[in-house]
Amino acid sequence: MKKTIRNLAVVTGAAAAAFALTAGPASALPSTTWTVNPTPSTFTATNSGNIVLSVNGIAMTCTTSGASGSMASATGNPATVGSISAINFGATGSPCTSVLGNVTTVPTTPWTVVAQDYTAATGVTKGYIGNVDAKVTVGACVFRVTGKASSTYTNSTGKLAVSSVTGELNVVSSTNCGSAVPVGAKPIFTGAYLVKKTGTTVIPTIVGTNP
Repeated sequence: MKKTIRNLAVVTGAAAAAFALTAGPASALPSTTWTVNPTPSTFTATNSGNIVLSVNGIAMTCTTSGASGSMASATGNPATVGSISAINFGATGSPCTSVLGNVTTVPTTPWTVVAQDYTAATGVTKGYIGNVDAKVTVGACVFRVTGKASSTYTNSTGKLAVSSVTGELNVVSSTNCGSAVPVGAKPIFTGAYLVKKTGTTVIPTIVGTNP
């Protein structure tokens, strides 16, 4: 009986040690330090190529789009390194279009630029655009999209490339859209913007390091 108890204690102790070795590193992950240069600073961004919101196979395409906001260093993972205070889709004489007609988008800002992973060899930060909220009107159809969109930022070019995956964005309200854009539809948002410090040709950089 004593031998059985002793063996049980050894097994239990070994299991506890194994659990500690497995769980320990996960709870001790260092927090990423995100260095934005220059920081803090304001920025402007202009689309590079088409910006497209696709819902149930219906592409809503903008050939003109721009954004502005601010960037600053931060700590954490994920961490907010930028705030988009204004963003426009289309312009006078260059509206966004679709097979259903011209498209008007009214964003509710701020949206956020969130960093999650940095690759030093390429200077690319992976993350997402968060707090996305916009009302989209196509003819009599009006719907609202909320959520986030996966993105990357490349230091060498200042390119903020957005490419959401299914489920990140959702249609949360829909009026006069029928089955074309129902509540619960999951739009896909793709496009790229070139970012510059406001009023200059300076490209901001984002670098993530772990202590």
